[in-house]
Amino acid sequence: MDFYDSQAAIDDKQMRADIRRLGNLLGQTLVRQEGPQLLELVEDVRSLVRADPDAVQARLARLDSAEEVDLARAFSMYFHLANITEQVHRARDMRRQRQESGGWLAQARDDIESAGLDAKQIAAAADRLEVRPVFTAHPTEASRRSILTKMRAIADLLDAETAERAVIGSADSDEVDGRLAEVIDMLWQTDELRVERPEPTDEARNAVYYLTDLYRDAAGRVLSDLSTTLKSIGAHPRPDSALLSFGTWIGGDRDGNPFVTPEVTEQVLIIQHEHGIAAAEGAVAELVREISVSDAVRPAARNLVESVEADLDVIDVPKRYRRVHAEEPYRLKLRAVEAKLENTRTRHAEGLTHRSGWDYTDASELVADLRIIRDSLARQRGQLAAKGAVDRTIRVVEAFGLQLATMDVREHSQAHHMALAELYDTSGELDRPYLELSEAERNALLVKELSGHRPLAPKNVELSDRNRKTYNVFNAIAGAQKRFGPQVIESYIVSMTHTAADILAPVILAREAGLIDVARGRADIGFVPLLEGVEELAAADTLIDELLSLPAYREIVTNRGNVQEVMLGYSDSNKESGITASQWSIQVAQRRLRDVAAKHGVHLRLFHGRGGTVGRGGGPTHAAILAQPSGTLDGEIKITEQGEVLSDKYTLPALARENLELTVAASLKATLLHTEPRHQQDVLQRWFGHMDSISADAKNAYRKLTAIDGLSDYFWAVSPTELLGALNIGSRPSKRPNTEAGLEGLRAIPWVFGWTQSRQIVPGWYGVGSGLEAARKAGLGDELREMYGKWHFFSNFISNVEMTLAKTDLDIAADYVDELVPRELHGIFEVIKREHAKTVNEVLEITGGDRLLDSQAQLARTLEVRDRYLAPLHYLQISLLSRYRAEGSTDADADPQLKRALLITVNGIAAGLRNTG
Repeated sequence: MDFYDSQAAIDDKQMRADIRRLGNLLGQTLVRQEGPQLLELVEDVRSLVRADPDAVQARLARLDSAEEVDLARAFSMYFHLANITEQVHRARDMRRQRQESGGWLAQARDDIESAGLDAKQIAAAADRLEVRPVFTAHPTEASRRSILTKMRAIADLLDAETAERAVIGSADSDEVDGRLAEVIDMLWQTDELRVERPEPTDEARNAVYYLTDLYRDAAGRVLSDLSTTLKSIGAHPRPDSALLSFGTWIGGDRDGNPFVTPEVTEQVLIIQHEHGIAAAEGAVAELVREISVSDAVRPAARNLVESVEADLDVIDVPKRYRRVHAEEPYRLKLRAVEAKLENTRTRHAEGLTHRSGWDYTDASELVADLRIIRDSLARQRGQLAAKGAVDRTIRVVEAFGLQLATMDVREHSQAHHMALAELYDTSGELDRPYLELSEAERNALLVKELSGHRPLAPKNVELSDRNRKTYNVFNAIAGAQKRFGPQVIESYIVSMTHTAADILAPVILAREAGLIDVARGRADIGFVPLLEGVEELAAADTLIDELLSLPAYREIVTNRGNVQEVMLGYSDSNKESGITASQWSIQVAQRRLRDVAAKHGVHLRLFHGRGGTVGRGGGPTHAAILAQPSGTLDGEIKITEQGEVLSDKYTLPALARENLELTVAASLKATLLHTEPRHQQDVLQRWFGHMDSISADAKNAYRKLTAIDGLSDYFWAVSPTELLGALNIGSRPSKRPNTEAGLEGLRAIPWVFGWTQSRQIVPGWYGVGSGLEAARKAGLGDELREMYGKWHFFSNFISNVEMTLAKTDLDIAADYVDELVPRELHGIFEVIKREHAKTVNEVLEITGGDRLLDSQAQLARTLEVRDRYLAPLHYLQISLLSRYRAEGSTDADADPQLKRALLITVNGIAAGLRNTG
């Protein structure tokens, strides 16, 4: 056993000791809060699960409603405590690895240096680098903010204890245990269920929590490390380069969410700016403390002095500051900056007009003030502070702006056509209704319209309520840019894009709002097709080629920096065709998009709509980025961060730093080192052909499952999906509007949620076995193993499927089926079991393992231990769900305590599996 193996064993032992410690403290809380009988019940059920699983149901059947609620809460809380402990230890492990071998950026630097690239190549890549995580309101975080905040407090206590032990060789564990017990008691007295469905503004505040935390700590560290790394390999990025920035859909994602109105968009932007300005004030206050240069020791440069004088002529800086900083011009300048930030807050709150020199239009003016300070310091022997504290502040301000995150606006393609139909039909200029036009006729009409100059409608045009909201969102974007600056909203995403007309329609509406003027070279927003189904992904290059071949549209792209952004949808393509076809279609689409962008001389920016689970495109980010086709990542990348992914990645500062850094490092490596294929073209073509066949066979198997009569009834019967709305975890409805009952209109999140709760997790693996088996039987067994060992895409794909298979438990699922599913539908479960067995067998054939996760022993053990605690929650959920439905399964009919216990089991299982949807 080498050092790293032994260290991993030590870490694992320490982590389990901490989990036991918190588990014991939880037991003490149960006794204090509810009495010893609850702890006895928990231990009784836990023992039965291990010794006599068949007896568990009988034991649970004897519980009353209050006991059911308490039991569900106890096991759920255990998982919250286990999760945060694992996060703490993961952060410790990452810190130790950073000390021993450097961070992700250091590793990227070594790889880049080994490649022997010249400084010009590296500098050019650095100029193009822009990584943007995009926070969305997709509702997959089942835990309330109150719970997550207390989890953070526990993490801080465990970390502080470790730090104290490292410094002085010991720590007062009794004191720490006392404080931990206090937090756990408060956890028990905190309701884990949301009373009401959150509004978009609530979701915005949730995102702001993470963004401001990143502002204060992790983002600045990563940006500094990135700057140091780039300088060490020959690039010299400016501190105001936007190498890392943040995006958000919250308040802008209108697709299927009737609660996101133009007014809500404005409210969310105000919330973001309130907190963004406060974060900037905190950063400036740090500089006030640090930059204490006195004129008596080192006079400031003339331009700084003149800048201060100009500020004091306009801004009301308190007399006290003018007096105490009389010989400290840098501090006086920073006090003026603080005053401008406060004035900017006032302007936004009261809807005032911008006054030059009195407040900031956007972050660029704040950065300009900071640059004056930096340049003066650098000229007056303060280079270290200029390149240190001031540059760090500039980088962070540039990354977050005053808005914290740049908002994307998204709407369904059909909404724009509905609005245009009313406009055209009212005008009477068409020979038949707009919606009756063929695709070619609609394209021709909109191309002609875009090339013209007339307004399509009068300013105060009368429209139906629905179409008025669609029409007004473009006016809201124009108003937001005028009020907050052009960077506040940059992209308009069109979901369910099928044709060029689906993009041209919102372009026309944007023109009506003054956002687009082709003749004058104005393009204040870019337009992003969201390609969600495998058919749309297959035609991605054709669509973009058609758009870029239109002179008017090409002019828009030119005026947007010659960048065409395309969003790739992982969730819906998976739900429609299965994980294999989804993942492969996205891989193929990227290659084709790369080539068509090159044909038109356009820079391609890919936006990856990855969800939290493997079934919605989740999985390790670093591996996923490096698995992209060569040449598709050329500096810029956007990636959605959704639901429980936010708390998992960003709750702890150390993990936030690691996750941001690994994303940036992978993007830098892919940009510089993956411009050409890693393998010979003939080898790649052979592998591509194999994947075409595997994908086709897997899709066929998956679609056979989804076409089975009764699958919809089976799905709703076997899972607690009807309760997803009652969890109040998101503002958006779980079904698309105007869709029939069943599965077709069901969104991908509840689709994954239902399969996950019953431990079948079909979206994460179904069809894979059929595809791989067909390839192996065709004599490709050796080729598949070679692909797994040498091809990033295939190895990443198999690894993610293997992890999902390990989380699947068909023994537990069988209990759901036996108790909840009508007997005539049990055959569907037999189909699922056969495909599962096939998939496990084929994956092991490729990996060479004797059992799943053989190469990840620690993860396998963690999942095995968790299953012992998950089983009681599953058994309890089955019992509760059966009774809930027997009572009528409506809020009016159900016993409130029964429903409460049921929702807590849903929450607990999500915490135990670390996946909701």
